Amino acid sequence: MTYVYVLNNKGKPLMPCSPTKARKLLNQNKAKVKKRTPFTIQLLYNSKNYTQPIMLGIDAGSKTVGISASTNKQELFAAEMKPRNDIVDKLSTRRELRSSRRNRKTRYRPARFNNRKKSKPTGWIAPSIQVKIQEHVTAIKHVCSILPITKVIVETAEFDTQRLKALDNNTPLPIGTDYQLDEMYDWYNVRQYVLHRDGYKCRKCGKHKDIKFHVHHLESRKTGSNRPANLITLCEDCHEKLHKGLITLDKLKKPKSYRDAAFMCIMRKSLLARLQTELDAPVIETKGYITKFTRENILRLPKTHTNDALSISQGLLGFDRSVNPYTTRTDRTYTIKPVRHHNRQLHKANFKKGGKRPTNQAPKYVFGFQLFDKVKYNGQECFITGRRSRGYFMLKDIDNKTIATDSKYTKLKLLEKSTNYIIQ
Repeated sequence: MTYVYVLNNKGKPLMPCSPTKARKLLNQNKAKVKKRTPFTIQLLYNSKNYTQPIMLGIDAGSKTVGISASTNKQELFAAEMKPRNDIVDKLSTRRELRSSRRNRKTRYRPARFNNRKKSKPTGWIAPSIQVKIQEHVTAIKHVCSILPITKVIVETAEFDTQRLKALDNNTPLPIGTDYQLDEMYDWYNVRQYVLHRDGYKCRKCGKHKDIKFHVHHLESRKTGSNRPANLITLCEDCHEKLHKGLITLDKLKKPKSYRDAAFMCIMRKSLLARLQTELDAPVIETKGYITKFTRENILRLPKTHTNDALSISQGLLGFDRSVNPYTTRTDRTYTIKPVRHHNRQLHKANFKKGGKRPTNQAPKYVFGFQLFDKVKYNGQECFITGRRSRGYFMLKDIDNKTIATDSKYTKLKLLEKSTNYIIQ
């Protein structure tokens, strides 16, 4: 069933209603449209603030967050939120540009060391993790603004990354003091360890005598870091040919990343602390095994992020279901994506002919449209992802599928102005 979300005349959330009831209130001028997606109306008269217990289940994640709000009989809201994963890349690019600018403009500036770990405040968290925590909090607050949430139940997870690495590499599982001894234990530096691990042989041609060895990053250091799994030994000739594009490393796969697992371990406590501080409703932590048992043995639902979230709200710490209930599911699952509206980089990194740096700035509004406005084009709802000063736009749906590359502004109908989040 599809619901219309209702606010009272003071802006406080009430129980949702059916589209038929909402249409009747709008036609009688007893309500006004507050928001289009998800469709929300606000009453224009005093009403009884009757509500029912509503549990909000959150399946926290690094790539996808499952959200489900439900009563003991029906699901009222379901959504998948996809946090940003480009922060590491953006910060690395910024660091490169700033370093280049300092080298050109202030070459003899003395070194400064006020940005090291000792100068950071207690409880400091990396920006890439701060963004994910903030997006969790914002999404939960958004649901609390349209539904009278009684309790918030969050499933968090801890991952044993050393055990995961051992399973992937078919090596003995770590036990006891193995967790204190990393693979590079007792080695002078990363380069020495990588050369020894590869037997002082080139991984491409196999040479091992009378040559100079280089350590090559399979994935750029910008996003792959200097971890040993991302490094291989190459001879000087192969390394030079590889960067010139004369040879490839097709047989060598990029290392598996455990970044998302590390993110979840780091952000777990901070997320709960922020939610408990900033929300009026009580916030409770649950575990994955409870969610799995509820989903498989009680609700009997397939594995999805929203089904996990529903299982969290209906499980032991929610409505405490013990038998399979008849739960009316919502017909619509929203997709929520945070977007980056403005690029503050003034100039592009690459030079034009004559050594000129082209500007990286574009006008905010073009014929009244801006980035990530929701528009209707040929009967289809989509978002503006690119613009030209002549009034032509690139359109994509929320899954990043291209709808049009050069649609003229006269063919677009504005549905919603852009915000920090796009919802469909």
